[in-house]
Amino acid sequence: MNKFLLLIGFFSSIVAHAQLSQTIRGRVVDKESRYPLFGATVQVIDASIGSLTDTLGAYRIPNVPVGRRTVRITLVGYKDVLLNNIIVDAGRETILDVELEENIQQLNVVTVKAQRTGEARNDMAVVSARQFSVDEADRYAGSRGEPARMASNFAGVQGADDSRNDIVIRGNSPQGVLWRLEGVSIPNPNHFAIAGTSGGPVSIINNRYLANSDFFTGAFPAEFGNTVAGVFDLRLRNGNNERHEKTVQFGFLGTEAMLEGPLSRKSGASYMVSYRYANLGLFNKIGLDIGTQAVPSYQDGFFRLNFPLKKSGSSIAIWALGGTSTVDILISQQKADDRNIFGQNDRDQYYTSRMGVAGLTYTRPINKQTFWKTTLAVSGNVQDANHDYLFLQKDGAGNPIVQNSRFVVDSLRPILDYRFQEIRYTLSSFVNHKTGPRSTLKFGLNTDVVHFTAFDSVRTFEPPTSTRFTPWQTRWNANEVFALLQPYASYRTRLTDNLTLTAGLNALILTLNTKSTSPLEPRVGLSYELPNRQKLSVAVGLHSQMQPTYTYFYQTPNLSSSAYPPPMVEENRNVGLTKSWHYVAGYNRLLGRNMRLLLETYYQRLFNVPVERMQSSFSMLNTGAAFTRIFPGPLVNAGVGRNYGIELTLEKFFSDNYYFLITSSLFDAKYQGSDGVWRNTDFNGKYAFNALFAKEIPFRRSSLSLGAKFTATGGRWYGPVDEEASRRNQEIVFASATRNTLQFAPYRRFDIKIDYKINRKRLTHTIAVDLVNVLGIKNLLSLSYAPQPDGTFIKQEYQLGFLPVFYYRVNF
Repeated sequence: MNKFLLLIGFFSSIVAHAQLSQTIRGRVVDKESRYPLFGATVQVIDASIGSLTDTLGAYRIPNVPVGRRTVRITLVGYKDVLLNNIIVDAGRETILDVELEENIQQLNVVTVKAQRTGEARNDMAVVSARQFSVDEADRYAGSRGEPARMASNFAGVQGADDSRNDIVIRGNSPQGVLWRLEGVSIPNPNHFAIAGTSGGPVSIINNRYLANSDFFTGAFPAEFGNTVAGVFDLRLRNGNNERHEKTVQFGFLGTEAMLEGPLSRKSGASYMVSYRYANLGLFNKIGLDIGTQAVPSYQDGFFRLNFPLKKSGSSIAIWALGGTSTVDILISQQKADDRNIFGQNDRDQYYTSRMGVAGLTYTRPINKQTFWKTTLAVSGNVQDANHDYLFLQKDGAGNPIVQNSRFVVDSLRPILDYRFQEIRYTLSSFVNHKTGPRSTLKFGLNTDVVHFTAFDSVRTFEPPTSTRFTPWQTRWNANEVFALLQPYASYRTRLTDNLTLTAGLNALILTLNTKSTSPLEPRVGLSYELPNRQKLSVAVGLHSQMQPTYTYFYQTPNLSSSAYPPPMVEENRNVGLTKSWHYVAGYNRLLGRNMRLLLETYYQRLFNVPVERMQSSFSMLNTGAAFTRIFPGPLVNAGVGRNYGIELTLEKFFSDNYYFLITSSLFDAKYQGSDGVWRNTDFNGKYAFNALFAKEIPFRRSSLSLGAKFTATGGRWYGPVDEEASRRNQEIVFASATRNTLQFAPYRRFDIKIDYKINRKRLTHTIAVDLVNVLGIKNLLSLSYAPQPDGTFIKQEYQLGFLPVFYYRVNF
């Protein structure tokens, strides 16, 4: 800590004394039609300067003093907008694009809408929706600048796994989370991703190229299909089209650089490009525990080119992002007592994953009432793995020989080889039409054409205690093409000045089989504004989701055959969609100018859930949050589940140089397998609590931010281990009849974040350290398969301990 303070002092000493300033500029458009608004007044209230928008809706305010500023936008016939805590740094211009909502009240009534964190951009959502910003992702202690880790602080959401950023929303599997970017669904945007999951250890997405985006936890608007748990609806920002700007960052999680600027100042075309490379060997060299002695490496990149067109407000953008990651977990080279929470402990494992998406987006305000947006994209993801089983030299008593704290290896033999690849060609197109000052109609189509290839070959021991392998068995051998179609329509109307109705329909058609069609999914929401800045909201919707692609083509042994080994047959191709009814009610109240209280209660009824045909406790509701795939028997859509709970959010928006966020949830998540027994889902922690606080101390040209976070959640569920099945499969298998009758201890974590920012002329330095799990609390993660000399194989794996994440960033 002393070294950190000395570093702060060094940078403070180089700061000059003149007043620093920067430019605020952007565009003002109609919220529904995106049509540019001429003559809007944009004022920086606390600097007493401002500007008017031109015919393209553009404005510019130079010489704005650095720091946090308040901006007010006004235009006759529209609701005034008040933007608090706009950050102005010397190192880069502040680009502020604003959408104004038409005022349906009388012209002599002035309505001020304060845009604060918590109000979703999507007007079709009346409950369980929240907007988040880049500032939030950076501000929250322990979030590491990632959208998913940031979202785990919201009510109804829990992470509780230090090694991954999967999120559990209202007790649902993380597998049910949908990621969208510029309107198109994208593969799991995380490094070291596993098929059938939505999270991973490190996000590929860099929050610095995101615009303000939305996060949904239930009763989604009709445009969101193929999800039953939650939605990240991410938007990309454009690069600066007037000035070249650079960002360079060095930290424990990687070295990265970002460039942006004009391609043509005359046309307004811009570019933005970023790259990050990371080799986590630095953690091992300084003795920090990252859960394995292996050295994971990854890199990712992004670019966006934006070309404004002559037609008012129209543009074409070409964009892409992607990443690749590799880790070789070599148990044969590790010490006998080394930790390994990312793989199995009886083999060397080589793993590579890749993800990428590229798109072309066309946006056009057709007129003052209508807006059209279309995106064409291609995306893909690959997982490639090889495992070599570890045979150890043993002494006369049959115990493994250990020399220099390491097992002596006799031989390594191949035991697993697989490669999955999924390519998607996507079209997303919608029209937003303002039918009047009170009503808006939105309709569109999301279409995916999927090409999936997979090969997986494995062998095991037979019998489990011998050293003789079974013949190789092919569990996947697929080369398939199918389509996913999702038309939708939404309608929003202000029935009165205080009562708003939203209604919509979504359809989901999967051509893979005849059972995966959901022709009519209704969504309805109602919100009523009460006196004293209160609001009541209710919503209901039917939602459905296809299964992870690889599960349709899994081949299981044909046990009715007399051949040895039995032939493999594909039995899950005709599995249908998982479906869920969402019912949500909410109460929102503003407490003063800068604080709000939000209460929500919900009930979710899940049905058509895939479970095993033979009686067992297996359910797809328990999958999607691990570094392993699933290998069920033949599946049928006969399972059910239910989630219900109540959530509280107390939030003070950033004002007077501090903010806090307190969220708590009480919930229950149960399911029923094919054996008809109601059980806790793996994710039924029963409760979740988060408390965040941050204080900013401003100086003349710098600021010091101190933040803290405390998290407490209930532990995940498990059961007694089936030892025979575990030895046969060389991994932990829980006894089916007693599944989820035991619970891990509650999860606790305390994080601290320190951030120091220094502004010089056209230059901003940021030095930050995120002290994750600063108290070093040992939280139980899982049980792993780790054969020991005494014949036991069950090992308790713990979460990461204390992890300091440092970075230095400069914007210029």
